[in-house]
Amino acid sequence: MKKLLLAGLLGLATLTANAADSAITLTGSGSSFVKPIMDKWADAYGKVDASVKITYAGGGSGKGQTDILVPAVEFAGTDGPMSDDKLKTAKGKILHLPVVAGAVVIVYNLPGISTLKLDGPTLANIYLGKITKWSDAAIASQNPGVKLPDMDIATVHRSDGSGTTFIFTDYLANVSADWKKNIGTATTVEWPGTGQGQSQNAGVAGQVQKTPGGIGYVELIYALTNHISFADMKNANGKYVTASLDAVKDALGTATIPDDYRFSFVNAPGDTSYPISGVTWLLVYQQQKDADKGQKLVSFLKWIYNSADAQKMAHDLNYAPIPANVVQRVQGTIATIK
Repeated sequence: MKKLLLAGLLGLATLTANAADSAITLTGSGSSFVKPIMDKWADAYGKVDASVKITYAGGGSGKGQTDILVPAVEFAGTDGPMSDDKLKTAKGKILHLPVVAGAVVIVYNLPGISTLKLDGPTLANIYLGKITKWSDAAIASQNPGVKLPDMDIATVHRSDGSGTTFIFTDYLANVSADWKKNIGTATTVEWPGTGQGQSQNAGVAGQVQKTPGGIGYVELIYALTNHISFADMKNANGKYVTASLDAVKDALGTATIPDDYRFSFVNAPGDTSYPISGVTWLLVYQQQKDADKGQKLVSFLKWIYNSADAQKMAHDLNYAPIPANVVQRVQGTIATIK
């Protein structure tokens, strides 16, 4: 009996190992903004369909866009839409599928100061190198009662191609004519001043943490996970708003979303809208080269949008959902994948 039981267990283990070995692998890369939820989704979907293994390497939106053009991946994440020029170099039609929205927050390291208010022009001037001290009148006037130190401001920015940078610079270009004219909006820009560059959201968060006087920009989940203070931002209606899931939802609700889903909603109107908000897209080819992988990819995409579990995971990580009417449109777009 013991021998039969052992043989049965060995047989089961062999079947399990063989199933794992034969699983279809779907590889993704790109946005670090969305990596926390992509990792959650990949793990959860592996339990839904054991015949597929999903990996997501991150690396920044710029890397995701480069990888999908090769293509070196089955899908890519980006927080900045691909330009028309880039899309023309693709190996086929690339779809932009919005999956979640989130907040880019302004993290800072000022010992003893847990609340801070900033407006867009002040933030732009900090990164332009025009405001160099935390005690500057432009900051102090927005924070009455807060004892700001006469400390140098140490700016931290992304060194890699970054969708978080795209959202951040898109916002600054909307609130500062100087920034729009001289720096612009992109996943990589020529940073003025002497700021430090770090790779990915985690790198920026870590650098700010260890730099007294530091300031940087990261996706909300990285600030919350690392317990870093972040500023309330003055929005288009003149209200200071704390970044939150609801504040991103309110901003997203004002957006006009075109047929190709490439849109921006920074500095959105509304008393409760958080102004530095953006969306993450998954980039996929409409015409799939590998039928088996293509079918698995479509099933995974449908699960992201239709599964209550998938949406709860995103909610728990403070990502805002795509509005229901837009999800219906996206599902129609997914149906066009061949």
